Amino acid sequence: MDALATISLINSSLYSIGDFRKQCRFSYHSSYVYKQMTSEAPRFSWQNYLALCKPKVVLLIVFTAIVGMLLAVPGLPPVGLLLISTFGIGLAASSAAAINHYLDQKADAEMGRTQNRPLPMGTLKPSQVMVFAVFLGIVSMLLLTFWVNPLTAFLTFLSLIGYAVVYTVYLKRMTPQNIVIGGAAGAAPPILGWCAMTGEVHPYALLLALIIYVWTPPHFWALAIARREEYAKVLIPMLPVTHGVEFTRLQILLYTVLLLLVTLLPYLTGMSGLIYLAAALPLGFGFIYYALLMMRRKDDKTAMQTFGFSIIYLMIIFAALLIDHYIFIRF
Repeated sequence: MDALATISLINSSLYSIGDFRKQCRFSYHSSYVYKQMTSEAPRFSWQNYLALCKPKVVLLIVFTAIVGMLLAVPGLPPVGLLLISTFGIGLAASSAAAINHYLDQKADAEMGRTQNRPLPMGTLKPSQVMVFAVFLGIVSMLLLTFWVNPLTAFLTFLSLIGYAVVYTVYLKRMTPQNIVIGGAAGAAPPILGWCAMTGEVHPYALLLALIIYVWTPPHFWALAIARREEYAKVLIPMLPVTHGVEFTRLQILLYTVLLLLVTLLPYLTGMSGLIYLAAALPLGFGFIYYALLMMRRKDDKTAMQTFGFSIIYLMIIFAALLIDHYIFIRF
C-alpha cells in the first residue's frame, strides 16, 4: 500500500509540475483573460477613455488637417467652420483609434509597448470601448455632414474605415507591405481639411497627402525595427520580421531619398516659396542622415531616435508650409 501511495504521489506531483509549466507558458494570456473576467464593472475614469483616443497620434492628424484647411484659402477661413471641421475630424480619428484598441486587444496584451492600454489592463470592458468608438464616429459624421459638407464627411468615413477595419483587420496581418498600402488612410487628413474649406479635392491637397504617404513607411519601419521581437511574438508580419533588419534599413534609406524629392514638389509647382524650401531641404537631408546612421550603427537605440526625428520632421515641414503660405517669398 505504501508503494502504491508513493507512486500515486509521484504521478500527482508530475501532473502538477506539467500543469504548472503549461500555465507558465500561457501566463501572460491568462493574466489578460483574468483581467477581462474580473473587470465586469470597472471604475469610470476619463483617462482610460482619453487613452483610447491615442491623443498624441490624433494631435498630429488634426494638425496636418488644420494646415490643409489654412492652405486651402488665401486668408483665414471662417473660424466657426474651422473649429467644427477640426472637431469632427478629430472625433473620427479618435473613433478609429478606439476601434483599433478593440480589435488589437489580445496582441496589445502581449506587446510591452501596448500592454498598459485600458483593455489589456482590464480597466475598460470591450463593450464599453466599442460603444465609445461608435458614439464618437456618429457625432463626427453628423457634424461633418450637416455643418461642414457631405464630401468631407464621406472622405472622413472612408479614412476611418480604411484604418480601423481594412488596415487593422486585414492588411496588418496579411502582408509586410501593410504600412505602404494602409498608409493611404493615414495620409488623408490634409485632404479632409482642404475639402472642409472648399468642398473639393484640390491637386495641392493630394500633394500634401503624398508627403505624408511617403513619410509613413520610414517613420513606422524605424519603430518596427526596434520592436521587431514583439511583432514577431504576436505574428504581425512587419517588414523587419519577414525580410530582416538589413533589408528594412535599406528600404528606409530609399524612402527618405524619395521623400526629399517629393517634398520639393510644393516649391516646384508654385504652391510654396523659399521659406518652405529653406525648411524642406535640411529636414530631408536630416532624415537621410538618420537613415544612413541606422545602416552604420545597427542598433535599436538609433532606430528609435530615427522614429522620434520623423515625428518632428513632419510637424516642422507642415509648419513651414503654413508659414510660407502667409509670408510667400519666391524668386
